[in-house]
Amino acid sequence: MRGTRERRARPVRFGPRAVIALVLISAIGVAAFGWPLLAGPDSGLAHSKDAPWLFAALLPLLVGVVVAMIADSGLDAKAVAMLGVLAAVGAALRPLGAGTAGLEPMFFLMVLSGRVLGPGFGFVLGSVTMFASALLTGGVGPWMPFQMLSMGWFAMGAGLLPGPDRLRGRAELLMLALYGAVASFAYGTVMNLYGWTIVPGLGSGISFRPGDALGDNLVRFLAYCTATSLGWDLGRAVLTVVLTLTVGTALLKALRRATRRAAFEAQVTFGAPGE
Repeated sequence: MRGTRERRARPVRFGPRAVIALVLISAIGVAAFGWPLLAGPDSGLAHSKDAPWLFAALLPLLVGVVVAMIADSGLDAKAVAMLGVLAAVGAALRPLGAGTAGLEPMFFLMVLSGRVLGPGFGFVLGSVTMFASALLTGGVGPWMPFQMLSMGWFAMGAGLLPGPDRLRGRAELLMLALYGAVASFAYGTVMNLYGWTIVPGLGSGISFRPGDALGDNLVRFLAYCTATSLGWDLGRAVLTVVLTLTVGTALLKALRRATRRAAFEAQVTFGAPGE
């Protein structure tokens, strides 16, 4: 008998069970971020009290995503090892910028990894990387589960970009750079939604006011983002674009080479002798 292998660009297929798990975890995340906007003035608003509950829900759901990917695509020890290596590298990259002016080099790695390894793997990688980074830097706090969700969405989005098997070269790099820039602002905006609702009201025009109309609070939120974090988000976006355009080609090739050699989704077929 003669065995033949079919190697694919992605190690983890985005199967139906993984989709269901990610939809569930994303729905919980959206509710966790957005519920204060719909809360009344006497609701006892305090996102810091949400964090333990969100973290308790997030961890088993992350495990559920991994289990779903195992069931859908045969995720094996090699894929888990790659997840650990990339998460460790991302966690080590984050402190290099120390958050100065939003310069966080880990973001470009999440973009490229999500692109090559797919949306399901990307979501788990982003979340695990942020968790490892928090442990490494001592940044464990009520904001951590929100950061894990945001980074998971960030990396997953790169895996959902079009043309994963066809688009290559300069066009792909420009698309990834554009995504990195837009998603960097989106990450900052989503995290602002967490922080803005727990900042005590100072009577300013950009303070969150529980119980006010949703439209009025959204206007104040946009003003808050512009006044407090636009410069940080711009720094993050610029660094992500620069790193993607300068070292993106080499890193994409390295990730794809590792994927091919690992042959995560290799399927073995057998033919009759002499075929």
